[in-house]
Amino acid sequence: MKKQLYFYVLMIVAFVVYNQFFRIEDEKINSLINILFASVLFLYIGFIAYLILKRLKNTGKK
Repeated sequence: MKKQLYFYVLMIVAFVVYNQFFRIEDEKINSLINILFASVLFLYIGFIAYLILKRLKNTGKK
């Protein structure tokens, strides 16, 4: 589980670094990249939640 959390933190840091230093001048493309990046972040946190719920379900059966 720690690997997933470290990867999530790394993705958040990459998102912040992109917005601070590597922004694209065209506002429409920059907004599109930010929306896609945020969507991937939310999708990944959903995946982590799914893994946690799956583990909780499996430990309840024992």
